[in-house]
Amino acid sequence: MIAAPEIPSEFSLLSKYTRFSSDTDFSEDLDGRSATPAKGKVCKKGKKAAGEKGKGGKGAGRINGHHQENGMENMMLFEVVRLGRSAMQSVVDDWIESYKHDRDVALLDLINFFIQCSGCKGVVSGEMFRNMQNSEIIRRMTEEFDEDSGDYPLTICQYSIIYDEYMMDTVISLLTGLSDSQVRAFRHTSTLAAMKLMTALVNVALNLSINMDNTQRQYEAERNKIVAKRANDRLELLLQKRKELQENQDEIENMMNAIFKGVFVHRYRDAIAEIRAICIEEIGVWMKLYSDAFLNDSYLKYVGWTMHDKQGEVRLKCLTALQGLYYNRELNARLELFTSRFKDRIVSMTLDKEYDVAVQAIKLLTLVLNSTDEVLTPEDCESVYHLVYSAHRPVAIAAGEFLFKKLFSQREPEEEGAPKRRGRQSPNANLIKTTVFFFLESELHEHAAYLVDSLWECGAELLKDWECMISLLLDDPLPGEEALTDRQETALIEIMLCTVRQAAECHPPVGRGTGKRVMTAKEKKTQLDDRTRMTELFAVALPPLLAKYAVDAEKVTNLLQLPQYFDLEIYTTGRLEKHLESLLRQIREIVEKHTDTEVLEVCSKTYHALCNEEFTIFNRVDIARSQLLDELVDKFNRLLEDFLQEGEEADEDDAYQVLSTLKRITAFHNAHDLSGWDLFTSNFKLLNTGIENGDMPEQIVIHSLQCTHYVILWHLAKSSEGSSRKDDMVTLRKQMRAFCMMCQRYLTNVNTAVKEQAFTILCDLLLIFSHQMVSGGREHLEPLVYSPEDSLQSELLSFILNHVFIDQDDDTNSTDGQQDDEAVKIEALHKRRNLLAAYCKLIIYCVVDMKTGADIFKQYMRYYNDYGDIIKETMSKTRQIDKIQCAKTLILSLQQLFNEMLSELGHGFDRSSSSFCGIKELARRFSLTFGLDQVKTRDAIAMLHKDGIEFAFKDPSTHGDGGPPLNLAFLDILSEFSSKLMRQDKRTVHMYLERFMTFQMALQREDCWLPLISYRNSLQAGGDDDTMSVMSGYSSRGSSIRSKKIKPPAATAGTSAAKRKLPEEESSSSSEVWQQSMQTPVMLPSPHLTSTAMRDPKRGRDDSFMGTPQHHQTPMDYNSQVTWMLAQRQQEEARQQQERAMNYAKLRTNLQHAIRRGTGLMEEDEEPIVEDVMMSSEGRMDDLNEGMDFDTMDIDLPPSKNRRERSELKPDYFDPASIMDESVLGVSMF
Repeated sequence: MIAAPEIPSEFSLLSKYTRFSSDTDFSEDLDGRSATPAKGKVCKKGKKAAGEKGKGGKGAGRINGHHQENGMENMMLFEVVRLGRSAMQSVVDDWIESYKHDRDVALLDLINFFIQCSGCKGVVSGEMFRNMQNSEIIRRMTEEFDEDSGDYPLTICQYSIIYDEYMMDTVISLLTGLSDSQVRAFRHTSTLAAMKLMTALVNVALNLSINMDNTQRQYEAERNKIVAKRANDRLELLLQKRKELQENQDEIENMMNAIFKGVFVHRYRDAIAEIRAICIEEIGVWMKLYSDAFLNDSYLKYVGWTMHDKQGEVRLKCLTALQGLYYNRELNARLELFTSRFKDRIVSMTLDKEYDVAVQAIKLLTLVLNSTDEVLTPEDCESVYHLVYSAHRPVAIAAGEFLFKKLFSQREPEEEGAPKRRGRQSPNANLIKTTVFFFLESELHEHAAYLVDSLWECGAELLKDWECMISLLLDDPLPGEEALTDRQETALIEIMLCTVRQAAECHPPVGRGTGKRVMTAKEKKTQLDDRTRMTELFAVALPPLLAKYAVDAEKVTNLLQLPQYFDLEIYTTGRLEKHLESLLRQIREIVEKHTDTEVLEVCSKTYHALCNEEFTIFNRVDIARSQLLDELVDKFNRLLEDFLQEGEEADEDDAYQVLSTLKRITAFHNAHDLSGWDLFTSNFKLLNTGIENGDMPEQIVIHSLQCTHYVILWHLAKSSEGSSRKDDMVTLRKQMRAFCMMCQRYLTNVNTAVKEQAFTILCDLLLIFSHQMVSGGREHLEPLVYSPEDSLQSELLSFILNHVFIDQDDDTNSTDGQQDDEAVKIEALHKRRNLLAAYCKLIIYCVVDMKTGADIFKQYMRYYNDYGDIIKETMSKTRQIDKIQCAKTLILSLQQLFNEMLSELGHGFDRSSSSFCGIKELARRFSLTFGLDQVKTRDAIAMLHKDGIEFAFKDPSTHGDGGPPLNLAFLDILSEFSSKLMRQDKRTVHMYLERFMTFQMALQREDCWLPLISYRNSLQAGGDDDTMSVMSGYSSRGSSIRSKKIKPPAATAGTSAAKRKLPEEESSSSSEVWQQSMQTPVMLPSPHLTSTAMRDPKRGRDDSFMGTPQHHQTPMDYNSQVTWMLAQRQQEEARQQQERAMNYAKLRTNLQHAIRRGTGLMEEDEEPIVEDVMMSSEGRMDDLNEGMDFDTMDIDLPPSKNRRERSELKPDYFDPASIMDESVLGVSMF
């Protein structure tokens, strides 16, 4: 589509020259230059302007109204403007001067300017201008329109000549005619020009109205004077001036009516969205600029109807136009009826598929909310409220502003001179409570960060009132105040944490951000100030908060995350060490009280955040941490020794003590290096005992595996730094291999959770200690590289097949009757996806053999909804690593599925069965993954066909030499990849196929041989792959006929002769033959077998050569067979060529008919766009303008405020009965 470019800034429209003072018709323009008045007179209607044709000649040095500068050739106005060598003001002045000398020549120049602005190379000659109507001129220009152009400049100047009927009538008539053209460029350019001209005329009308009011006021003031002081001459001048202004206003009204009825009412529903957008944008300007004349229901209805437009660009213009109206509260009274009529549509647009439209719709509703609270119902508001949780940040920000205006705009007034209330008595207290109530009622408890981010830009002051939040949590409620419930306190703590995170990090939460942006200096200063203030507040308040909520795991988890955002230097500079000691005591008590993994991990992270060597508080925190860990490890070793000694006699209390201590150690080992304590020995002893006895509690084994895993990783981290000794490397190698063997033994555990934990850790270790670890200059770690043995790879694959690729109902993880619980099913699926992803990473990084991926790839179709994305990404990555090996893996997966089908259905299976069709569909999906670049995948596809052919002929028939090979049907599956072969490779693959075929195979035509026939046809050079589907359909229909007909013998000359000489002796193996074939990029095409199934179905039923019974058939010798085969092939090629010629002729004829009808033409750059101007009415509104009086109304400017003799305008209210049926109003217009 042709987009309307921005009008150059130097193109000053009418509005630039439309500034009237109270006493004169014209005043200075925006640049301070005085517009030249026509000697103080205004040209009256019906009179010719000064300098009329015949009363003056061209000025010296002018050609066609333009100066000749420095020998410049005669140029038209368009060329002068386009070159830009002269100041635009001087160009306009020159044209006006030329108009005064010869208006016909100047006007002709202006008309050509409009024509050429549209990109048309045609020129309107003087003879055409004098003798032809506008419609004839436009038709002639349409015929000469042969190029597209993106230029849409428009300029016109407002001097006294705008009241000259000759120029304006001609221009408006021209623009109206062009706007109805079928050429898009003409229509687009003229609509833009007409709408901008209309806007300029509205400016003129507005200034005329102001001047009339001023003149009337001066006249009334002069008339009210006493007779002695009254100046009758001035009264006559004022009356004359008012009369002239009235005449001018009538002229402007006529012009605006002509443009509105001739252009707008047709183009606001144009087929092109850009043209519709121009119309709606400009009518919004008119209503805002001159509300007395245009802000009524007669014009608002166009905006309301167009809000149903199919294009988001047009809907967006409607909303921005309405925003300019609702922003002015003085205009709200005139919008009441429109608001009540189209409010529901605006509310529904908040869910628009175009995010920009949704944002502007929410902003418009916010302006409506500012005007009055009664318009929007609670249901309307609730539909906007939930958008604060939108993942699209602009939508959420706009919804947050709406929510803030609605719920938080009412604040308690503060008394002047009274001290500022803080804490619980702060004016923000009730607003914070309201935020908590809203958060709880939305029932989206995991999205507090989204809610805070949505309200941040408009309510940051409220959300950063941490002092009030702390007071609400710690202080007792005031008399008569209702205390917060436990649920409300939990929500407040979560919101408080989110506000602290937002202030400290200054970026949106995960899932809503668009990437990090560079903060300004002001934002950085605000961030530093906020961190300082929050640290000073929470350093003091956090210990009592932890003491109050120490037993509540959810509250403690959120509170303990606050120190991660502190400015730790404040503890020293603010002399807050005693509060730090108090915080460390509270954290220690929480660790001793809780066994919840989430609480313990956040305690570990808090210690890690506080143990920063850059700050002076490091020593204090490090001592507290070491003391806590010493006690935990000593307790664990003591409890473990007793627990192992008791053996089967250990009770549940002892197991609980061991588990709780092990949980704490594991949580701390995740973030802290506990290499100083020998945890590997104790944990390995515990795991070994669990293997030997088999009765170790599940959770103890899981956490022991995790803790040992952390031990290995921390040792590796030290070794990677290069500071470890050789003995440490040897110890790490032994520990790692022993732990991998331990995890492998736990893969056979009876408990599913234990097996999953062992599998996950084992996959991580194999990936970490693979050959990848020596890259990046870490060659000293080569002794630690560990490659899994075949037995381990087999066990890992068996685990995946038995625990991942299972039906949902077979999942044994869901217990206690929770199989039907949707949340449990989703969690189980998430866990299985993680297990599959862990194993697929081993395939991608070549830790395990890529062939093991065949068992994964073959599940692609069956488990597409659950794991399709993971399997597809794995195929993509493996292809990037090794294309050929990946192709061999894909064909291997298809072979495995084929063998499984044979074992289930037997060798006499039906090729139309669901199992076989499923394998073919999988092969088709695999083929699509190779993409369109055949050069890149050439070797891989060729190798895939090689393996497929060898597999198809691997097992001979059990019925002797006359039967097909057992796997011959696999060729039907392999044919799905034929389209990916290059043309020359098809010949090579075909030759390789023929080496596996005997002469008798080439003659067979029974159904059991159809896979071979279809596969050979798919390999024909230049053959169409669609032949396969035609073949299959025809073969199934004609199988009964062929079983009764004799098959004419046909053979390939070269290959059949070779087969007779060497029936079973091959000079080289199949692989050697393949290598020889692949080394020959271009080979002579061997003669092809011609199957009767290739014939047209009608010919296939012809008895000309197949209808004779076999015992009457005269046997052919070999030469006759070859002759017959070649003749049949030539006939078939001639028939196909004739059919292609006929199809091409039909296609060309149909295309020519379509061109003559003018329908269905595609837009091209070198041809004019000829299309239907109006949008199709099918399924949409009928022509809204036909038979409706409101579309042919006249623009009647409102009277002057002091003009009593003119009647006031009556409001044109919406009357659905007079406009259209109510049922039609709800239909989208486009």
